[in-house]
Amino acid sequence: MAAQLDTHTLGLVFQSRPDILAGIQNAADTPARTTLFNDIASFVYERLASAADLGDGPASKRRRVDIAQTQQNGQTESRALPAGSQPAGFNADAAAADPVLLEVKDISVTAPQRKKYDLCFTKNFLYARAPGSSVPVQGIAYAWTDIEHAFYLPVPDKSQAQYNYVLLPRDSYLPTAKQAGTAPSDKQQPLEPLVFTVPATAPKPGSIAGPSAKTAEAVSDTYSNLFHWALTTSLRSAGNHACQLIGSDPKIFHSVARQPHRPNEKAVHVKAFRGSKDGFLFFLPTGILWGFKKPLLFLPLDRIVAVSYTNVLRTTFNMVVELDDNNGRDAIEKEIEFGMLDQEDYQGIDETYVRRHGLADRSMAEQRRAKRELAENGRKGGAAGEQEGGGGGAGDEGEDDGLTELERAQREAEQRLQDEEDEMEEDYDPGSEGDSEGEGGSSEEDEEDDDDEAQGEDDDEEGEEEEEGE
Repeated sequence: MAAQLDTHTLGLVFQSRPDILAGIQNAADTPARTTLFNDIASFVYERLASAADLGDGPASKRRRVDIAQTQQNGQTESRALPAGSQPAGFNADAAAADPVLLEVKDISVTAPQRKKYDLCFTKNFLYARAPGSSVPVQGIAYAWTDIEHAFYLPVPDKSQAQYNYVLLPRDSYLPTAKQAGTAPSDKQQPLEPLVFTVPATAPKPGSIAGPSAKTAEAVSDTYSNLFHWALTTSLRSAGNHACQLIGSDPKIFHSVARQPHRPNEKAVHVKAFRGSKDGFLFFLPTGILWGFKKPLLFLPLDRIVAVSYTNVLRTTFNMVVELDDNNGRDAIEKEIEFGMLDQEDYQGIDETYVRRHGLADRSMAEQRRAKRELAENGRKGGAAGEQEGGGGGAGDEGEDDGLTELERAQREAEQRLQDEEDEMEEDYDPGSEGDSEGEGGSSEEDEEDDDDEAQGEDDDEEGEEEEEGE
């Protein structure tokens, strides 16, 4: 395959000089020149990164850019490092160089900022920009490959139906433990979750633009249908197949409390406090979400070890969620407490959701953790294993048993539980109330002792008879 220009890196380096970028594109007419221009772009990136680390250079160049370059078949590719290692400026710069495919105007964004913006969809990014502007808003630019969870939820306490879309990039939704002596500048801050609100109506005329606008019009009878299509299509096109757009489901959980604003609609949330902040808990198919005030929290099912209840009063109770903090780059809070839940919802929460998902059973937590780790390992090392001829990352044992990795992990967890039960049975002592048939209560030594005792009794009886005869 002939070498191709790394337009992504070149666009970031020369975004302020489109004339130079156009000249490079015209001059890159041979593989040698194309490779040379790619090497120059990579070198400039490294110098900009070094200047940012040393704190010199103008403010426009003081943004650290982390790019991993890979060479494959003579083609240079740019791969953005994971969210959490990138400052917000990186995504904004990269998104600005990506052509806009679809633009939806005048959308109410509530997080990370509360303001109306135009939402722009590109091949690699989703970002917000102010009306009349041509550049993304700092901190509201997200690579599609960085989005880990996406939700579609009704907005509580509104007389007119409205819906929130919640997009969670990696490292943005678990509560990070407070660490003393750590300055905010010591570590790059990850992107914050994106939350925007849409009404249940159709988009206004003229609010949809871009090359994909005609295709979008076919699914624009409501805002929800438009964004469902746009988000799902963009995630799949960018190769992010792991992220699914999840909605609340009354069959999985709904509150018994009646909504005064929409009495004919089942509430899929409960009111709760996180510290002094009031918010709403949503019990979703993939985990528990608390929103919509910052910092928004999402507790995935595979990270929950157990759920317990405290401060149970006549009308309210508190719920404590214990998390597995054994993976991830940052230390997270191990226990999250939500307060002032209504007693009327206790049964629905405990029986309908907590127990149904095994969240009160620690043995189930081990299975969920095993599944999560296997899924993460599969994402990280799956491609490498295929290139090496399909060698299994967990050894060759059980590869021909016809089971998937997740099924095999569940079987191993069940086997561990069975082994523990067997050990408990082996340790059981039936006491002196009697021997059970065929069970290890009598050994050869015990039988010999019984024989000796019986023989001793016979000798005593014979001695007594001899004394009587004399």
